[in-house]
Amino acid sequence: MYDIVTQIQDETEGVPIRTVKSFMTKIPSVVTGKNYKLYIVSHPEAMHIGSLIAAQGYFFPISDHVLSLKDDGTFYRFQAPYFWPSNCWEPENTDYAIYLCKRTMQNKTRLELADYEAENLARLQRAFARKWEFIYMQAEAQVKIDRKKDKTERKILDSQERAFWDVHRPVPGCVNTTEMDIRKCRRMKNPHRVKKSVYGLVEEGTQSQSPIHTPAHHCRKGTKEDVEKEIIFLNTQVDRHRMKMSKVAESLISYTEQYIEYDPFVTGPEPSNPWTSDDPSLWDLEASKEPSQQRVKKWGFSLEEALKDPAGQELFLKFLESEFSSENLRFWLAVQDLKRMPQQDVAQRAQDIWAEFLAEGAPSSINLDSHSYERTSQNLKDPGRYSYEDAQDHIYKLMKSDSYTRFLRSNVYQDLLMARKKVNVCLCLTASHGSISVYS
Repeated sequence: MYDIVTQIQDETEGVPIRTVKSFMTKIPSVVTGKNYKLYIVSHPEAMHIGSLIAAQGYFFPISDHVLSLKDDGTFYRFQAPYFWPSNCWEPENTDYAIYLCKRTMQNKTRLELADYEAENLARLQRAFARKWEFIYMQAEAQVKIDRKKDKTERKILDSQERAFWDVHRPVPGCVNTTEMDIRKCRRMKNPHRVKKSVYGLVEEGTQSQSPIHTPAHHCRKGTKEDVEKEIIFLNTQVDRHRMKMSKVAESLISYTEQYIEYDPFVTGPEPSNPWTSDDPSLWDLEASKEPSQQRVKKWGFSLEEALKDPAGQELFLKFLESEFSSENLRFWLAVQDLKRMPQQDVAQRAQDIWAEFLAEGAPSSINLDSHSYERTSQNLKDPGRYSYEDAQDHIYKLMKSDSYTRFLRSNVYQDLLMARKKVNVCLCLTASHGSISVYS
């Protein structure tokens, strides 16, 4: 790819790079899909190779985030060699956080975050909460440097940086070339494909009818170089999916710090640890309908924690009712109950759930994407406990990314959290005067 891209950009024989005049503006340093060509191959082959090169980010469309080549008037721009996959490093999540943070500071329509980028930014901000100030300072410093550059140069650099992250943090639904082999994706479309192995060329999709047929009968013996290349490739794949020990340790420390006060073996609970004192009072408090400040605080860790607690689940349902979207949680709970029902009742209950939430004109219709709806309708031809798995997963993600975040900011949750905190303080002060001993 390095050689091909170098040839395409040759000043005399390569693709002409030009500035295009548009309405009230100029688009610098672009080429079109029609101009793209390779003299060594035919036009269809050139377009195919071009799509593979675009998927790796060596050139990219300036109008969208889909890294492919079209044989039309779409404008493309070449990636700076600094950002080439063959030259650059494997970026960290902190690098991505700085990039997204920087985009929010630049306040330009063409640089506004897409929905998936905004979600990624929020997720990274939670993950790097302890060093977010440092990340923000880094982003600020980069923005100041960018503002000193020429307007045209800055516009080109912005698009090249965006294309770099389109490769390493692709748009949902696009092929991630950093995680999978693009050639494998292309071969998967052909059931009678030819597979290269360490033994030579093997045609897949065919099976031998002879009982004594072995791979040696239809494989060419590989050379030592083929074996070495295969070993290097496999080692690369193994390294790619490893996590750095520092990242694992950071994640573990963050989790431990968050949950340390909820572990009765690490932090002494009140009234007492039921595992060592045989006093179940702590469990009775945890099961009561009047949650303590600790329990209410725990609901803010994740949607899963809120739904595990009956009191948290009830409060979240009331909040959804106030937003007229309680059908999402009621559907999720109905599917949870379906998984625990006796087998003889499963089929009828599955049909009842469909009639209540998914059928045309359903009284509590839920917002489901077409893919999940199709999968669920197919599953109900032979209903089972897990017929709604796709639909339930979609609704859970919808609540987690939308309703749950508003719930944490709502007066319903914040007032309860503050009320429980005040109750805790009052009880502690009363107990300290020696008059009574109360646990909450």
